[in-house]
Amino acid sequence: MEGSLRYLENLDALSFERLMRDYGQEVWNFAYSIVKNHSMADDITQDVFLQVFSHVTSFRNESSIKTWLLKITRNISYNYRKAAFIRKVFLVGKVVVTENNISAEQSYFEKEATNDVWKHVFKLPVKLRETVILHANYQLSIAEIAKVLDIPQGTVRSRLFEARKKMNVRLGEVL
Repeated sequence: MEGSLRYLENLDALSFERLMRDYGQEVWNFAYSIVKNHSMADDITQDVFLQVFSHVTSFRNESSIKTWLLKITRNISYNYRKAAFIRKVFLVGKVVVTENNISAEQSYFEKEATNDVWKHVFKLPVKLRETVILHANYQLSIAEIAKVLDIPQGTVRSRLFEARKKMNVRLGEVL
């Protein structure tokens, strides 16, 4: 983790660009897994890195940069979801969204989502889904997931157990 601190100590344009390059895709993928909307995931990713740049001094080196970024991503994603719900309530049927240009990263993530297992993961309730994604896709430890989600490690374990149980039932129905 000492390397993490050096990474952020003197955050200049070059190291910030490196940070975005190294973690941008993971931040976008995690945001998308929560909000399930391409443009919202784009906005969230941008907001995450703006927050990081503005609040780099809040990084206390208690976790990895990746864990810190994913926690920020989760918090901002939930804020966007709340705001999106309010917009949906007032704008249902008034706005039609068309997505013509899909970036390479969005295309890649969609291909990943087409995998049968991932389709079932995306059908899990958000609390279970985000736990599985952090564990399976980002290979975070139970302790790191607990930090990102701000929950006890026992809760992470129970959510993973519950998610596996639901996935076994769903995949058993398909097979």
